[in-house]
Amino acid sequence: MAALGWLTPRRRSATARSVLAGEASAEAARKSTQDVSGEEPEFPVPGDAHAAAFFDLDNTVMQGAALFHFGRGLYKRKFFETRELARFAWQQAWFRLAGVEDPEHMQEARDSALSIVQGHRVSELMSIGEEIYDEYMAERIWPGTRALAQAHLDAGQKVWLVTAAPVEIATVIARRLGLTGALGTVAESVDGVYTGKLVGEPLHGPAKAEAVRALAVAEGLDLSRCAAYSDSHNDIPMLSLVGHPYAINPDTKLRKHARQLDWRLRDYRTGRKAAKVGIPAAAGVGAVAGGTAAAIALHRRRR
Repeated sequence: MAALGWLTPRRRSATARSVLAGEASAEAARKSTQDVSGEEPEFPVPGDAHAAAFFDLDNTVMQGAALFHFGRGLYKRKFFETRELARFAWQQAWFRLAGVEDPEHMQEARDSALSIVQGHRVSELMSIGEEIYDEYMAERIWPGTRALAQAHLDAGQKVWLVTAAPVEIATVIARRLGLTGALGTVAESVDGVYTGKLVGEPLHGPAKAEAVRALAVAEGLDLSRCAAYSDSHNDIPMLSLVGHPYAINPDTKLRKHARQLDWRLRDYRTGRKAAKVGIPAAAGVGAVAGGTAAAIALHRRRR
């Protein structure tokens, strides 16, 4: 009996340790598999009808500012004089060198554009916008960002541009890229003719967040399942609205903010992969190659 008394507690103790060892082993195996694969849960989630993606335009989807490229096209069509073109050129050069949106420069550009289009028909500017896209904008689309947008489209989600550029320009770009649509600054028109005034204020900073929030309500979206992409710290209000914020080609302030909050980060400006902060598989190693393929496919569809 003494021997049995010695065996019984050992058997119970060993069983408890076995359970603990088994659980620990299973957990280690699960973590080991995750570490080796480097994969995260699939994103975007296919078939999620309550999710969508919102992309800033200038320096996020396209190199430079859409409004400045549009101004070049209007000058070519003699909408204004050389002096005004020089101002557009200076503003665009500053934007590309600084890589950030300066409110004063952007306001000057908008005022110039409004005065230029005053008295012209909306339909005329939309038609010209199609031509200007081919002339100045198509070659400036970032393939990597285009691939990110395509990933959402392939998942069955809607993709919207959200920009301070005129909604007509943004709509043209969204359509040419195969996106769902665009939110942009609305210029007042009466009977289809521009008055030279804005409806409200430019869609910039907090106004973008309000536009996204309003669209989410109208579309029945769950913002915690949505994604937003931007290069500018001015768009932090919009990025903070969604469950999946991305800093794309970020300015210094946005890069710092993204790192502090562990937001995903991509930089396509130098051709190198930026510091990775939780990049999902859909935007991972193959993003640049995927973007190139998407651009080629898009070009073929146009032909």
